[in-house]
Amino acid sequence: MIKAKKICDFDWVAPNFELPSTGMKLCTRDSLLKENGLLVMFICNHCPYVLSALDRIIKVSRDLSNKEVGVVAISSNDVETYPLDSFENMKKLATTNNFPFPYLFDETQAVARAYGAVCTPDFFGFNNTLGLQYRGRLDSGGKGDLSSDQRNDLYEGMLEVAKTGLGPRDQIASIGCSIKWKNQ
Repeated sequence: MIKAKKICDFDWVAPNFELPSTGMKLCTRDSLLKENGLLVMFICNHCPYVLSALDRIIKVSRDLSNKEVGVVAISSNDVETYPLDSFENMKKLATTNNFPFPYLFDETQAVARAYGAVCTPDFFGFNNTLGLQYRGRLDSGGKGDLSSDQRNDLYEGMLEVAKTGLGPRDQIASIGCSIKWKNQ
């Protein structure tokens, strides 16, 4: 288990990218930005943290899309060491779970490095001028289900971003499996 960066670097500008999606389209940062912002998620196929929260990630993504926030997921893991994270397996996961967002393959890991992603899941929430406003956890559910009395940090934080352009000042870092980097 690894913890993402604790402090949101407010207004840090989202790096651009052009990556292939499991839907066989090339996607860029700007093509995914919507009227109220953009959520960039680093996930993968094999991580138990991602898999245990996948239904919640999908629900939050649908809800945010309905609020005019663009959503994208990126897998950057080394597929030679972790073949479950291959592009073919990404396609299967996206299809099986009916992902409501593009699932992109960062084969060179350049995008994960540019964003400073450290774990899966790792969430980067940007306002409509692409300034970072959220770098926290999904919710307080951890690897379990989210009960009605628990916080849905990502959704609440991105709603604030959508309404005001600013994210919450207090954020709790995401935890998950480390990004599986290629040998240098």
